[in-house]
Amino acid sequence: MSRARAPDDDDTSAVTITRDGEWYVARDEETGIASQGETRAKALVNLAEAIEIHAEPISEDVEADTPDAPWFE
Repeated sequence: MSRARAPDDDDTSAVTITRDGEWYVARDEETGIASQGETRAKALVNLAEAIEIHAEPISEDVEADTPDAPWFE
């Protein structure tokens, strides 16, 4: 396991990078958001994208479909 700094404005977020089989997994320790990639660099790029998507506000007038999963019934 290795630690790297996430590229952000205040440079305080810690990111953990682990190897799981053929994949690298990057996890932001502050938010718990994780992503993966075939290289460490790709895992970090994918993590940055996941964090950006997570931070996007969802409009209240958007209707979401009901998930097709038994635990949502």
